[in-house]
Amino acid sequence: MTDAPHDRPGPAPLDVAALQQRLSRFAAARNWQPFHTPKNLAAALSVEASELVEIFQWLTPEQSARVMDDPASAHRVEDEVADVLAYLLQLCEVLGIDALAALAAKIDRNESRFPVPPAQGG
Repeated sequence: MTDAPHDRPGPAPLDVAALQQRLSRFAAARNWQPFHTPKNLAAALSVEASELVEIFQWLTPEQSARVMDDPASAHRVEDEVADVLAYLLQLCEVLGIDALAALAAKIDRNESRFPVPPAQGG
């Protein structure tokens, strides 16, 4: 008998607070905190997001859907996603924003703003 997919052990869920603490310790060890102002972190986040966009810039929709099939491009995408997430988490830490709570609240607002359309044709 095989386990159902939800019964199999998988990767541990991300612990956002632990990642933020690790990023904070990394910056502190290098005395980077004076540079981690909201303005600088937002700018760095924008730059890293742009570097992620650059990977896809001239790809067709079909090529972009297969970008993770090539190990070299997959590694580049993963690195840029990590950079974007790192700067976003650091920005949230500096501003005292709970990123997961902010996302949940935004989804709630979007669900109210954009209700599911009624089924067409029945």
